[in-house]
Amino acid sequence: MAGPILVGVDGSPPAAAAVAWAADDAARKGTPLRLVHAVYRPPHGARSYPIPGLDDALSRAGGEFLREAEEIARERHPGLDVSARLLEGAPARVLLREAESASELVVGSRGRGGFAGMLLGSVSGHLPGHAAVPVVVVRPGRTAEDATEVVVGVDESEGCEPALGYAFEQARLRRGGLRAVYGWRPPPEVYAGYSVFDPEEAGQLRQTLDVGRIAAWRARYPDVRAEVEVVCDHPVSALVDVAAAAAVLVVGSHGRSRIGAMVLGSVSRGVLHHAHCPVAVVSSRHSSPR
Repeated sequence: MAGPILVGVDGSPPAAAAVAWAADDAARKGTPLRLVHAVYRPPHGARSYPIPGLDDALSRAGGEFLREAEEIARERHPGLDVSARLLEGAPARVLLREAESASELVVGSRGRGGFAGMLLGSVSGHLPGHAAVPVVVVRPGRTAEDATEVVVGVDESEGCEPALGYAFEQARLRRGGLRAVYGWRPPPEVYAGYSVFDPEEAGQLRQTLDVGRIAAWRARYPDVRAEVEVVCDHPVSALVDVAAAAAVLVVGSHGRSRIGAMVLGSVSRGVLHHAHCPVAVVSSRHSSPR
């Protein structure tokens, strides 16, 4: 049986949205849901002055956050196997440690300590690329409850295979379609007139992906309607635009294309900051469930 789906809880609206998304995903997959709140207590030497009762207050608040999160999950899926744990330590470290026995890690885009104008918090920005399991970042108010289409970013590297596996499985569970998107941008010299650009190259690239990499996954998931789309734009812009109303946008944690770099620091991180839907970052260490 697959490990539980792990959710980071801190009482913030993004965390509540993450709990709802994770509960739905756990119900579809038939796996338990594990709620975790990390109580971070700064070392006494790092405090300018002692605050009486602070440690107890942090623990009480954490327990309340977990109770609220459990209510959200059970209200959505009364029969779901839900557990809650109050742990000690820095949130990112705690979640990475707990994710070692999980099948997926879900977090809100920004925690209670983030600034209002920030789209991605320190914890949600750190976890993708470091966890071996898929990390899903959920932004409140951006999840379309009835959306079924899954969008996945592809390139010409083998590094996108785990992301494709996760995306096809999500599409199968949702009984929806899948759109594999290749963000294709010609080199700057084309616009400057210093080289000759063949406009048919994008079409050839789509055909190569369609009958090669995507065809292999279609054979494994014959019930998933999958399409390939090559967009002449920067990969981040292409993925964000196509996935505006998607159930989830899936990207690999790294990869490399002959046209442009596809690494967490560029495409994946850009998508995490700008996408309107939940984003799943899938590590190259992740293996498909089928």
